[in-house]
Amino acid sequence: MQFIPRDLPPRSIWALEQAGVHPLLARLYAARGISQPATLDVSLAHLLPPTNLKGIEAAAVLLADAMAANKKLCIVADYDCDGATACAVAVRGLRLLGARQVSYIVPDRVVDGYGLTPPIAERVKASGADVLITVDNGIASVDGVATARALGLQVLVTDHHLPAAVLPEADAIVNPNQPGCTFESKSLAGVGVMFYVLLVLRAELRKRGVFTAEQQPKLDTLLPLVALGTVADVVKLDANNRRLVAQGLARVRKGQMPAGMSALFVASGRQSATCTSQDFGFALGPRINAAGRLSDMTLGIECLVTDDVGRATELATQLDRINRERREIEGDMREQALELAQEMFDPEEEPPSALCVFDPDFHEGVVGIVASKLKDLHHRPTFVFAPSQAAGKGHELKGSGRSIPGFHLRDALDLVAKRHPGVLLRFGGHAMAAGCTLEEDNLATFEEALQQVAAEWLDAATLQRRLETDGPLLAEYRRPELADTLAREVWGQGFAPPTFSENIEVLGQRLVGEKHLALKLRHQGQPVDGIWFGRVDPLPTVAHLAFRLEADEWQGNKRVRFVIEGMAE
Repeated sequence: MQFIPRDLPPRSIWALEQAGVHPLLARLYAARGISQPATLDVSLAHLLPPTNLKGIEAAAVLLADAMAANKKLCIVADYDCDGATACAVAVRGLRLLGARQVSYIVPDRVVDGYGLTPPIAERVKASGADVLITVDNGIASVDGVATARALGLQVLVTDHHLPAAVLPEADAIVNPNQPGCTFESKSLAGVGVMFYVLLVLRAELRKRGVFTAEQQPKLDTLLPLVALGTVADVVKLDANNRRLVAQGLARVRKGQMPAGMSALFVASGRQSATCTSQDFGFALGPRINAAGRLSDMTLGIECLVTDDVGRATELATQLDRINRERREIEGDMREQALELAQEMFDPEEEPPSALCVFDPDFHEGVVGIVASKLKDLHHRPTFVFAPSQAAGKGHELKGSGRSIPGFHLRDALDLVAKRHPGVLLRFGGHAMAAGCTLEEDNLATFEEALQQVAAEWLDAATLQRRLETDGPLLAEYRRPELADTLAREVWGQGFAPPTFSENIEVLGQRLVGEKHLALKLRHQGQPVDGIWFGRVDPLPTVAHLAFRLEADEWQGNKRVRFVIEGMAE
């Protein structure tokens, strides 16, 4: 692994320090591109205005007209945490604003696949709905939207995924990534898009005299859900997304959140009063996602929609159980996938430019997680495939891929599809994560084609595992209260949590839990504990380590612990 120190612009550091920012935070923020103190203002007043979101005014008028006519609104969700939170925000927000008939449908991962398909459109129509609203999907659903319109439904698409060459012919589309949209934050999650739609709908209702500014419903109650979905979807935490997440975290810490979120904190053993973005990404998000992977995402959405504390507790407990089952399946699959990947190349050799792994016993709901683990281990774009569990589709494989910096996975799939027409039945996604469906007989062709694209696009420098770090940590900053301060800040995708690096003495080391390395270290002359999760190989007596600060509590005493992220080669 190669450590890449982040640039430290002195002018930016000085400007932040002059504004009263702690010197360490000033250094960390400047290294992440923040040069003005105003960028750190997370107040709602500094949220980007919705003005430049193409189609949002038309969406607000469509919804306001539908609500005035008491039409039935049906939301078509997605089966991940972003889709679940976006659906919960839509249901709660529309009801807050006066909609009397709001329902939702969430596709089944196995039976329906992703997005608004023609059969889903028919189900919406059969439910008696008049208006179909997609959340976190729909931008690629050309046939599904066409079917819905043909059935007489009005269609509003709210999404954030990259569009194909042809857009669906919906009544309105709100997506910051659609052609012609000048909204500055292209990284808005699906739940963020829906939140913005509600803001403009409220303004439209004010214009119509339904509310006054003083009596209008408070949509900021939805921000905990917006924050959860934004972090769980691993979108880039640009300034606008950081504001949304910070606002949600602030409310959660005060106990202001839906009953289901509160119950999920209890079920996962986390404390909402000290909640961090890590809790969203690694505790609540996976429990909601587990429903879509192994069961029915309706469970996750109901948990976030209900106001009944008892019902919320019951659903959160059920989601926790499903997540435990998911972890067991994932563990077995991961071991099998690792063995299959290792059979593809000699351990002494470099792995191929891209990895494709398939086993007939794999579960399609967990392939993405396993692909992520393999990608992390080998630092290669990776696809993991499982047989489709849909009736009559046993000959098809469902694949999920994860990528490395410098390799745009969806663009790679697009090139494979162009070079080998018919090999991919369906595909879509982002730069770092994508999915596809293909016939089992075409797997070898796909693997060869993907490896060819990877060989063309990836050079030796890109294939070198790198870790950006914030350099050495001053001894005076090795304090529990400062570790807590860092934990409370908003970190995530595109705004990486602080990772320091320097030569550290290794005084002692032992295995704990058979798969983690507990360490006794000497940092700048002082002893400090360390832990390297998932590491079993011993370290040299002096090692160049990358580490995060963590406040570890033992018998009522807080102390700093180094969580090791890597070792320079």
